[in-house]
Amino acid sequence: MIDALISGKLIKNTELKAKQPGKTYCQFALSVSLHNEPDNIIVSCMAFGDVAQRIAKLCKGDAISVIGSLKPTEWSDKAIGETRHGLSVTVSNVLSPYDIKKKRKAADSGSNQITPAYERLYANPMPFNDGIEF
Repeated sequence: MIDALISGKLIKNTELKAKQPGKTYCQFALSVSLHNEPDNIIVSCMAFGDVAQRIAKLCKGDAISVIGSLKPTEWSDKAIGETRHGLSVTVSNVLSPYDIKKKRKAADSGSNQITPAYERLYANPMPFNDGIEF
């Protein structure tokens, strides 16, 4: 098993499906750009449960990052008669700009505001006194 973090854009609208009541899943595909490559690759993804429900709220073109188990895939393209290769991910978690915006809004409206680390470090600077005179 290969653990992967993949960022890309949804290539079509997502849809939440259920084979049994309470057992939801979402199949989707990401267009992922590779460094120094002119073409993007398509990564097939499958998510289950709460993660699938979060992904199903997104639409074509939305940027997301997924974490999960990556495996290479292979299939026969009947149109051109060649064997094709791809990547497939079983998603265990997802992060989207929607999630970030939602968390920031919750932090801003709540009494438990999160202070960035740089502000915590410099809010109450300690006096500098090492005994060396200038």
